[in-house]
Amino acid sequence: MRLFRKVRWKRVLLVAGLVALIGTVPYAWVLISSAPYRFKAEDVPETPVALVLGAGLRDGRPTPFLAGRLDVAADLFRRGKVKVLLVSGDNSTVDYDEPGAMRRYLVEHGVPERFIVADYAGLDTWDSCTRAKRIFGVDRLTVVSQVTHLPRAVTLCRRAGVDAYGVGHETWDDYRGTTVQQYVRESVAAYKALWEGVVVRRDPKFLGPQEPGVIQALDA
Repeated sequence: MRLFRKVRWKRVLLVAGLVALIGTVPYAWVLISSAPYRFKAEDVPETPVALVLGAGLRDGRPTPFLAGRLDVAADLFRRGKVKVLLVSGDNSTVDYDEPGAMRRYLVEHGVPERFIVADYAGLDTWDSCTRAKRIFGVDRLTVVSQVTHLPRAVTLCRRAGVDAYGVGHETWDDYRGTTVQQYVRESVAAYKALWEGVVVRRDPKFLGPQEPGVIQALDA
């Protein structure tokens, strides 16, 4: 009986170890594949467009995490690192207009409205990246998100066929507990990224006609 218990626990530990190892593979993939393309604002290469990913509203205004992303994008615009800001978020109901709120915030913080383009069907990271390429005709961009989310965002944009770099908003000092939760969430979300970006490469939930907004804003 004692020998049986030893064998059983060895099997349990072996299985647990294998599960833990397999669980780290997708997250390691997004970290490693995106590492050469993640920068600080002062160091990122110039690109025509910054893709700012949505992160929720509170009473119709950007949440602190979304406001942080928008502040980073506005800083990139002022530095001349990007020329146009493509704000991508959820507008699936009349009462919830994430891109509209993002646009208003940027205008309030000094970005001319003619250089802001809204994608109202950026329902998740993969959709935002693929729509930037297929609907808005963007081939090269800087994706803006939190530092925690940036590896997945850069990886998925590059898997969508975009020459993508990334700049992140750092939240560790102000939101340490939430930041830890975000890292845990990203380790799980990496499975979804692997599925969408490598295995199935699905279409975005909404395609629709080509949108000329980015090209027109660049011409302006």
